[in-house]
Amino acid sequence: KTQLVESGGGSAQAGGSLRLACVISGHTYADDCLAWFRVNQYGLRWAVATLHTSSGKTSYDKSVEGRFTISQDRDKNTVYLQMDNLKVEDTEVYYCALDARTTWCSPADPYYEVWGHGVQVTVSR
Repeated sequence: KTQLVESGGGSAQAGGSLRLACVISGHTYADDCLAWFRVNQYGLRWAVATLHTSSGKTSYDKSVEGRFTISQDRDKNTVYLQMDNLKVEDTEVYYCALDARTTWCSPADPYYEVWGHGVQVTVSR
């Protein structure tokens, strides 16, 4: 059974940094998408960053572009979200998600089959 376990959430001041990690177990890498989601201003769970595991292609929501970086360490079966220059509006629960066997990474949550439990990120002024 594939499982995703996030870590690294917590509190930071505006302008600071946090790094989230998501360990993937019970899954054989193929053409997969890994993504980090949070609830957006419209109340929808939406990807802030996606990564295609075989091509390495990444994409970012405009709200985090230039500040957040998604990356993977396949030896450790881990995907990371480096969050720099944090803003108060980045305060949210962040979820790691997997869409297996795909050629295109969607930012919409219905495409993703496996989800982590989520980690809280809180940014204060």
